[in-house]
Amino acid sequence: DGLKDGHGKPITYDRAYYVGEQDYYISKNEDGEYLSYETPGEDFADFLTAAATLTPSHVVFNGAVGALTGDKAMKANVGETVLIIHAQANRDTRPHLIGGHGDHVWGSGSFADAPQSGLETWFIAGGSAGAAVYTFRQPGLYAY
Repeated sequence: DGLKDGHGKPITYDRAYYVGEQDYYISKNEDGEYLSYETPGEDFADFLTAAATLTPSHVVFNGAVGALTGDKAMKANVGETVLIIHAQANRDTRPHLIGGHGDHVWGSGSFADAPQSGLETWFIAGGSAGAAVYTFRQPGLYAY
């Protein structure tokens, strides 16, 4: 039935972006250098030790450092409405759009629920996904 605001009015968007936030737990050797492995699964015992700390060695968006910058940046034109879907694999997170805000936000990922509105920062629980819609009103650099 499509996205709706808190009053049942349809919400449309011009573009959609997906942001996957992942934590990695990579062990280091005795010299403090990150270990590498020849095959997947070979690191399992080291991973269990690193993950037991609940402190990730790396936190990245869309699987890599710099995945949302430069040529890979999420772009929009003034007047466009953008839907950003944000998924977090492990820990709680609080995304926000610097220079803008979420006109409509579904922090729990349930589009059947009425969205919150006008949020600068929203909460997404670990292992969950959420979404926000924003219409760009003026030119500029908006950091997400």
